[in-house]
Amino acid sequence: MKIKEVSAIVTGGASGLGLATAREFLERGASVSIFDLENSNTASLVAKLNEDFEGKVIVANVDVTDSNSVTKALGVVNRRFGKINVLVNCAGVAIAKKTTGKEGAHPLDLYQKVIDVNLVGTFNMVRLSAIEMEKNKPNDSGERGCIINTASVAAFDGQKGQAAYSASKGGVAASTLPLARDLASSNIRVNTIAPGLFLTPMLEGLPEEAKEDLAKQVVFPKRLGSPTEFAKLASFMIQSEYLNGETVRLDGAIRLP
Repeated sequence: MKIKEVSAIVTGGASGLGLATAREFLERGASVSIFDLENSNTASLVAKLNEDFEGKVIVANVDVTDSNSVTKALGVVNRRFGKINVLVNCAGVAIAKKTTGKEGAHPLDLYQKVIDVNLVGTFNMVRLSAIEMEKNKPNDSGERGCIINTASVAAFDGQKGQAAYSASKGGVAASTLPLARDLASSNIRVNTIAPGLFLTPMLEGLPEEAKEDLAKQVVFPKRLGSPTEFAKLASFMIQSEYLNGETVRLDGAIRLP
């Protein structure tokens, strides 16, 4: 699939990996719909993106766990751009909480929230977006759509305090092949990116010394990943039509201790 033919939805697109992906696609000529919860950055983001890419981007207030919210936003995208042929799921939350601790057992509601957003929210976006992609006329290569989900190296090397996060991202990784098999008859590909330690807003707030210590854990190159590197891999996955049903680690060969 050629990027200039893309009408993409990027969840969690108002910051971090999602924002970098949205910009990468826009700079390559795609139309992009950012699905994210409203926050203090949304208004300035909309103004800046519209200034840079007038007519090629919309930003919608969407809760990925709410089917009505998603369905309404998908309708807006179809009316604006006429189709949806790419979905990149970047929306997610993370907590650090051990199974037991001084305050007792891990709160079940926190565990449930992480699973709901990261795993159920991802599947909710996949199932509803795929219905829209199935309406597309196949392109010259026969494709109707391309879906890219976001897991994490924590899906494979989860550290202490990551029981909820690792479970949610492990579910995303494990579902990649069955989703690809489910949607093959609809000419839709499904792949997953499992990023390592990236310089997203979650890590940018750490002291420089803490970031340097994290970077030392990476085999090579010894630095934190840039969101633009995630975006470039997403772009490659869209264009590489034989890549399907795969989870790709993007982590500088780190294996979390």
